[in-house]
Amino acid sequence: MKVTPMPAQRIPSYYSATIHHPTDYPALSGDIQVDVAIIGGGFTGLATAVELAEKGKKVALLESAKIGWGQSGRNGGQVTGSLSGEGAIKRQLSKLIGSQDAEDFIWFLRWRGHDIIKNRIEKYGIECDLKFGHLHTAYKPSHMKELQAELKLAQQRGMGDQVELVEAKDIGRFLDSPIYHGGIYNKKNMHLHPLNLCIGEARVLERLGGLVFENSPVTRIVHGDKPEVHTGQGRVRANQVLLAGDVYHKLEQDKLGGMIFPAAGGIVATAPLGDLAKELNPMDVAVYDCRFVLDYYRMTADGRLLFGGGANYSGKESRDIAAELRPCIERTFPRLKGVDIEFEWSCNMGIVINRVPQLGKLSPNVWYAQGYSGHGVATSHIVGEVMANAINGQMDKFNVFDKFSHVRVPLGDWVGNKLLALGMHYYLFMERFH
Repeated sequence: MKVTPMPAQRIPSYYSATIHHPTDYPALSGDIQVDVAIIGGGFTGLATAVELAEKGKKVALLESAKIGWGQSGRNGGQVTGSLSGEGAIKRQLSKLIGSQDAEDFIWFLRWRGHDIIKNRIEKYGIECDLKFGHLHTAYKPSHMKELQAELKLAQQRGMGDQVELVEAKDIGRFLDSPIYHGGIYNKKNMHLHPLNLCIGEARVLERLGGLVFENSPVTRIVHGDKPEVHTGQGRVRANQVLLAGDVYHKLEQDKLGGMIFPAAGGIVATAPLGDLAKELNPMDVAVYDCRFVLDYYRMTADGRLLFGGGANYSGKESRDIAAELRPCIERTFPRLKGVDIEFEWSCNMGIVINRVPQLGKLSPNVWYAQGYSGHGVATSHIVGEVMANAINGQMDKFNVFDKFSHVRVPLGDWVGNKLLALGMHYYLFMERFH
């Protein structure tokens, strides 16, 4: 007897409780044929699918659970010009294409995603609580040197009118918090409701003629001139296939195993704060600090504090997140001592050992893209554009990514997570003396 799995449901979170358009896409059943099959209903898969559909390609997107079920629908909602692996990218690229071209490519990676997201939201009227303004804060006095260098680079790159160095005495303009020693205010950075953006992009894909399937976990990819994507109930034949499941899938482990590892991040949302939200955060900025293991937070559209921090590099998601983050909230905002926390949730971020996003091919017409190491909202949309162009024959940006060398860890997640945890402890130790 064939058993049909129960439909997956989204985890309880602030985001899943405030969806504008609940999704109910069918599971794949039977055989279909398209130009491109995409595995994964998060930002990478959706962004690539929308780009391809706009170019006239017939696309089928298969999500194993619900659209935005993983990290794309659970993250902090900050769209910032930050790259986790910037140093590694610069070192590798400088040797391959020269230092100036490397710096230009890194700048593209840091900021192109903002324009893609902003333009898509405006073009298609996606409702996702988009706001502008971000404060990158100095948790220690020594962090100000890093921020001053960042300001100088922005000015050299023509962004001087969008950034402002904030001294410690002026932090009160932005935050009623005693813990910071300054910061950089960035008007280009954004924050939003990521799950509503995911769902909005799925609706755009459907409007453009794409096919969207939920509760359709892929069991295997058959490579060949016309690759096939198989689920328990159906099959998609395509000219091209993109694997965009990030850390949540276990496909093609003979080639992709040991390259990306889960780290569980935790987020909470308080009860609505009313007028206090404006008093604590007068400019309604999103915030993160300069530490390696940092806190990040923002106010939601209905005046809650949405606060995230820490990372569990063991790969396990079960944590008392509210108990872990409450001291951080109360240290940041003493006026919130004892505040009600109404939502708490976690998700697995896809962490790469050298923090460099991984784009490549598994065979001539089967591609993959993954590994943003906690900086995925903007980067995934850049990667979506890069992958769509490559699938369409425009290979220049993809070829740059393809030049990167990556670390592949033997024995899979167990060893990889041990290495990540060891690295985290090293950076935490170094921060104490920096």
